[in-house]
Amino acid sequence: MSDAALDPTPYDALLLLSFGGPEGPDDVVPFLENVTKGRGIPKERLKEVGQHYFLFGGVSPINEQNRALLDALRKDFADHGLDLPVYWGNRNWSPYLTDVLREMVADGRRRILVLATSAYASYSGCRQYRENLAASLAALEAEGIEKSALPRVDKLRHYFNHPGFVRPMVDGVLKSLADLPEDVRGGAHLAFTTHSIPDAAADTSGPVEDHGDGGAYVKQHLDVARLIADAVREETGVDHPWQLVYQSRSGAPHIPWLEPDICDHLEERHGAGVPAVVMAPIGFVSDHMEVLYDLDTEAAAKARDLDLPVRRSATVGADPRFAAAVRELVLERAATESGAAVTPCALGALGASHDLCPVGCCPARTPQPAAAGTDSPYA
Repeated sequence: MSDAALDPTPYDALLLLSFGGPEGPDDVVPFLENVTKGRGIPKERLKEVGQHYFLFGGVSPINEQNRALLDALRKDFADHGLDLPVYWGNRNWSPYLTDVLREMVADGRRRILVLATSAYASYSGCRQYRENLAASLAALEAEGIEKSALPRVDKLRHYFNHPGFVRPMVDGVLKSLADLPEDVRGGAHLAFTTHSIPDAAADTSGPVEDHGDGGAYVKQHLDVARLIADAVREETGVDHPWQLVYQSRSGAPHIPWLEPDICDHLEERHGAGVPAVVMAPIGFVSDHMEVLYDLDTEAAAKARDLDLPVRRSATVGADPRFAAAVRELVLERAATESGAAVTPCALGALGASHDLCPVGCCPARTPQPAAAGTDSPYA
């Protein structure tokens, strides 16, 4: 899609919205208290959970990744003449979403586009961010800001199959395959990994018509996995077997979550005689803690115990092609809002996702107001 005749009208800012993470040992428990707020988890238990962070000095890489992405977005926008300021806010750590929205209101921003650092449909990856936006806007209204002065907030559509998101991952898998010993490279299997979520949450992910059998969450990941596997086959001439697997389960044992787990998968593949595995974390935009610990630490240790050669391919992070994809998504949405004809850029069988989340999309167990959807109280 060409941006030659387009501008960000009617939008006057882009908000990068992310999960957040601690940036030192003293931050770890307060951060986890934010993440688990309302669940009544004792502080001692949070200290146990925080050991993953303490292994890395109490620092999650996600904030630094977001700073790099901010720089990449601002550079790409400037290089292409897109005059759109970019802000950054987090769900669970500084800079907090409410504070950033307050700053944006003070700066006169009235139509805001939101880029969430989650590419797929799910409650925690989409609907919960929309709830956070609605809660922050309500908090500003409670502070005395007139509702008419609050900005309208729209969320960029899911970008899981945008070429600028997929191609960097293809290159990451190719690089990982090339890094394997030559005698095992041709027989390597591809394990496409993403965050495990409860079966019930997966089954109700995306619009109502996608509910059931893993919902949009599983369908979208499978679409991306096929795209990458097909590209790898075309460029190497080798048809590497692949499977979608899961990681980072954190729920109660009696509640069914998506399986198989990556460590179980490595053990099963080794038992089947597979000579090597490339782990491709397609469910993650950047190398945050669940990549560094669950793959680079825990799964890597399992592979060493099995004497199974593994490589972990790169996440998209601040790749310039991803920044360019965000620019295309901004211009696509601006054109749609302005009534212009536009063909959304997407790969795969599923095509482009919906622009506005409809009623019933990724519902929570307890309904909450959510911004940036057809049911938004802040439209």
